[in-house]
Amino acid sequence: MKEKVRYILFPIINAFIIAGIIIWFIGLYYFMIKAGIPYQDPPLELRIQYEVDARIGNILMGSGFSIAVFSGVIRFVLHLIWKKFQNK
Repeated sequence: MKEKVRYILFPIINAFIIAGIIIWFIGLYYFMIKAGIPYQDPPLELRIQYEVDARIGNILMGSGFSIAVFSGVIRFVLHLIWKKFQNK
């Protein structure tokens, strides 16, 4: 029973880690490529578009990073718990 739970739970957590990394890369794309370097004296429309893309990038990078880190911590803690109970 414990083996079955482990083989079901760990791939799900690994998927969350990979999803967090992918979301982080999408945010990096929005922040670095899509928003890019701001124009020197842009018209209002370009300034609004830059702000929208930069904020989307910031939000995606922050949420992707936190998803990946928290999933990694959960995976590490579950691995330690698994090792502890396996020794008994």
